[in-house]
Amino acid sequence: MADERLTPDQDALSKIDTTVPHSARIWNYWMGGKDNYEVDRIAGDAYREHAPTIETMARASRQYLIRAVTYVTGELGMRQFLDIGTGLPTYDNTHQVAQRIAPESRIVYVDNDPLVLRHAQALLTSTREGVTEYIDADLHDPERIIERAAKILDFDRPVALMLMGILGHIQDYEEAKSIVRRLQAALPSGSCFVHYDSTDTDQALKEAQQGYDDTGAVPYVLRSPEQLTAYYEGLQLVEPGIVSCPLWRPEPGTDPQPTDIHGGVARKL
Repeated sequence: MADERLTPDQDALSKIDTTVPHSARIWNYWMGGKDNYEVDRIAGDAYREHAPTIETMARASRQYLIRAVTYVTGELGMRQFLDIGTGLPTYDNTHQVAQRIAPESRIVYVDNDPLVLRHAQALLTSTREGVTEYIDADLHDPERIIERAAKILDFDRPVALMLMGILGHIQDYEEAKSIVRRLQAALPSGSCFVHYDSTDTDQALKEAQQGYDDTGAVPYVLRSPEQLTAYYEGLQLVEPGIVSCPLWRPEPGTDPQPTDIHGGVARKL
């Protein structure tokens, strides 16, 4: 009898549901990527009809990631990154930005989406001096994430913990705060917390998000800036604090316009 076991890539493909839109694929679509399906493009277009700024928000979030990683690598000397909720690779991913500045940087990506797993090989490119690895794990189990990441990262040395646009997928706010606290507790002194999430400050965005949630996709909770601020409690915020992402250390000579994505960078003393 022929061996009918699936290869890891085939197994990942078999788990991809193309009948329900998926946030990572829609985000990829808004950012100009090609790793999405018709159901995602339909949902993305419907969302954009209600909230025309969403594509600008998606691209602004990537520019924020680039600036934040550049800052913590170049200014704060971070050489280890734990990026949870990786999403689909597009351009200037965390490892690319960090290793351009410090080729010896070590990056661990974490996600549990089968399409991301399929594209993990694209993420697993690294400089010869550094390391880039991918962990298939769930944000709901932060202790497991730390346990597995500790095989690659040295948690006796500073680590940049990155939660970029992922905490809205934790439906219960108290659970979201608990997950953040448990992850931060594993970080040694001198580490960084880098974060952004979408806010509930625009009615059109709230209506668009409700329409998306009603499709049966995994919901995303828009939260107030005050709720996002609580994720940083006990840490030392880097200027300018928690702000709309385009306003966080914008490139000189640019004219940034605020969006409904807020984030910041903080240090663990």
